[in-house]
Amino acid sequence: MTEVNWQKSTYSSAGDGNSCIELAFMGRTVALRESDDPRTVVTTTPAKLGAMLRSIKAGHLDHLAAIPET
Repeated sequence: MTEVNWQKSTYSSAGDGNSCIELAFMGRTVALRESDDPRTVVTTTPAKLGAMLRSIKAGHLDHLAAIPET
């Protein structure tokens, strides 16, 4: 079985390092997992991941992070 080389953002070292997304390339697929729950893995293509990251940087998904008022 091939070992997966998970990579963490360099920003993770600034904090506790346990609340970040890790990436791994698996052939033509990109795998993502949250460092505090490494058993759950989501896969996608590099193109789709790139589109999501561009949307995040442009603020197109900010409304999804809004906390509703009670």
